[in-house]
Amino acid sequence: MKFLLRWAATVLFVVASGASTLAHAASVSGQGTWETTLQGRDLDGNLSTFEAYYDTALNITWLANANYAGTTMSWTTAIAWAAGLDPYGSEIIGWRLPTVTDTGTPGCDLFYTGTDCGYNVNTATGEMAHMFYTTLGDKAYYDTSGVGPQEGWGLTNTGPFSNVQSYYYWSATEYAPDTTIAWGFAWGGFDTDFGSQGYADKSDSLYAWAVHSGDVGAAVVPVPAAVWLFGSGLLGLVGMSRKRRR
Repeated sequence: MKFLLRWAATVLFVVASGASTLAHAASVSGQGTWETTLQGRDLDGNLSTFEAYYDTALNITWLANANYAGTTMSWTTAIAWAAGLDPYGSEIIGWRLPTVTDTGTPGCDLFYTGTDCGYNVNTATGEMAHMFYTTLGDKAYYDTSGVGPQEGWGLTNTGPFSNVQSYYYWSATEYAPDTTIAWGFAWGGFDTDFGSQGYADKSDSLYAWAVHSGDVGAAVVPVPAAVWLFGSGLLGLVGMSRKRRR
């Protein structure tokens, strides 16, 4: 339970002190897969901006604003917040928190690599882990041998997303051996917490990033996601075909 205890102590200290770190928005071209696996989606009717991104690798849609709620919250509050979300008045419902696949092994049996808990986890076990390590190409503080800091560690790339907090984010998944605890992902906090997947008490106050299963709408623009300018003809065509989905 070392990882659980370490996370809980860190969360309580940072929240009590009122401290959180906002990552400087940085889109790093060529790092990670984001330029080819994320597709922009319009939620507010303004076709010159994207409020969400469809992740073709995971078949989910991420809100572009990684801190849409603007605050930290308990796990129960975060679950309810996501479930009741209608971002930008889009009439698109069914949002949720990212999930983690709990392998059922108590604690972190391989703390620095390979499973569902610790650093350099198997990215198939978590949607946020996949985003951090694969989509954005960011690195944990520790390498797979447990040596840190490794070169290039931290939240160096946020891709097209805004307000990604260098802090802890809830997942929708409870910790199987103890349901008073839930899984989350550490985008940052203290230096050594970058890029770790673990769990914390549900009463702790963490951030929430809303996602939606599947694709919320027709593509506004083809990949890469970093392309921001569109011809007037394309805008007219997309505007005619755009649909709201529930």
